[in-house]
Amino acid sequence: MLNPTIIHALQQIVGKKNVLTDADVLNLYSCDGLRLQSSQPGCVVIPNHTEEVSAIVKCCASNNVPFVARGSGTGLSGGATSSGGVIIQLSRLNQILEIDIPNRLAIIQPGVINTHLSLETLADGLHFAPDPSSQTASTIGGNLAENSGGPHTLKYGVTTNHILGFTMVMPDGEIEKFGSKHRYSTDFDLVGFITGSEGTLGIVTEIIVNLVANPKTRRTFLITFDAVSHATDCVSAIIKGGVIPAALEMIDNLCIQAVEGKLKAGFPVDAAAILLVELDGEASTTQWEAEQLNNITAPFTCHPIEEAKDEAHRQRLWRGRKLAIGAMGFLAPAFYTNDGVVPRHQLTHILNDIYRIGQDHKLKVANLCHAGDGNIHPIILYDPQKSGDKDRAFSCSTDILKCCLEYGGSLTGEHGIGIEKVNLMDTMFTSTQLNLMMNLRELFDSQNLCNPHKILPTHAGCGEVRNYAN
Repeated sequence: MLNPTIIHALQQIVGKKNVLTDADVLNLYSCDGLRLQSSQPGCVVIPNHTEEVSAIVKCCASNNVPFVARGSGTGLSGGATSSGGVIIQLSRLNQILEIDIPNRLAIIQPGVINTHLSLETLADGLHFAPDPSSQTASTIGGNLAENSGGPHTLKYGVTTNHILGFTMVMPDGEIEKFGSKHRYSTDFDLVGFITGSEGTLGIVTEIIVNLVANPKTRRTFLITFDAVSHATDCVSAIIKGGVIPAALEMIDNLCIQAVEGKLKAGFPVDAAAILLVELDGEASTTQWEAEQLNNITAPFTCHPIEEAKDEAHRQRLWRGRKLAIGAMGFLAPAFYTNDGVVPRHQLTHILNDIYRIGQDHKLKVANLCHAGDGNIHPIILYDPQKSGDKDRAFSCSTDILKCCLEYGGSLTGEHGIGIEKVNLMDTMFTSTQLNLMMNLRELFDSQNLCNPHKILPTHAGCGEVRNYAN
């Protein structure tokens, strides 16, 4: 636990009940969605507004105490954890402050749950486009920190495409505003720079987000394949054929088994893989796209395309996709979800490698993908009670990510680097590039207190930034 003097100072800012120090409670904050690594914070502080966040950060900075912002804790890279520092829990900053229908934007606090904003604007025919699978629990502040995507970002873009500006508490506690309601600016794009920085440059306390018109027509298709390679080859053919679906998702057999065992979404259990494809827009446009889709996919499929009969059927299919990762508990005591990216035409090769790597590590690996984006989510099944399984799972993940880089891809698409992949950053970037990132980070946080030891490699066991030039 932190020094009692610091604890008392934090209690003076937010009230005693909003500073959590009980060891059992702190243990709940020892990890986020990444269960393979954990570390207990010194305390958890729960502010109620921007000025309280500012005062907390100033207190931490003056006492050289590291601090980390946290939303719902659904992140999958360990980015919302702290070892001995202060976690600033933003769950009370959960208000929708303004909805501007004529300008299609909203001003919200970071603790607003993703789906809550879209539900609030549903009657006005608008929604917030980024739709991570965790959207019923994840906060938009967390979406901003990780630059989250989701199935429908193939057409609509990831979080950074929908952030217009925000208010941010800087690492020294000062409050600054970036961007504005105006969609065009000649200024440096600091909004784009900060979005996706995983809370390492400051703590966002208000966000201006873009809202998108709800499509007039949605048509969802289930396409069945007798080989994973047929599904992945079909993905490239769809895009090449001029059809850009709102969503283009792939789910393999092991993942299907979990979904059907737990959720009964209606996926064919004998399929090697399925594609879930959604077309949206004007009725005439989706009709043309549906005809093209049938023609393009015919050489690859083993069954006729199935279209969702009604909205209830559509929702059931999408529930199966959105909750697929959670359903993996049906197959194993524990699982580890990875996140990488390859060029779309390399999907067949990377999935072949994933299955091989799983076999090499004596572990089963299920796969679902934002296939249209080349964004893979291998789900590694393991038993934490079985000797060596946890280490094999992490090693398996590392080997998969190295393969992504070999195919010209990336270490992450939307889950972030956090602590999970920090030691792989020097395999993706040169020393010059890493030093540039470090220098930019230092401009914001010269004390290295704001979510330290995340994204950029550091010396083990110390707060010093690793110098790749030496």
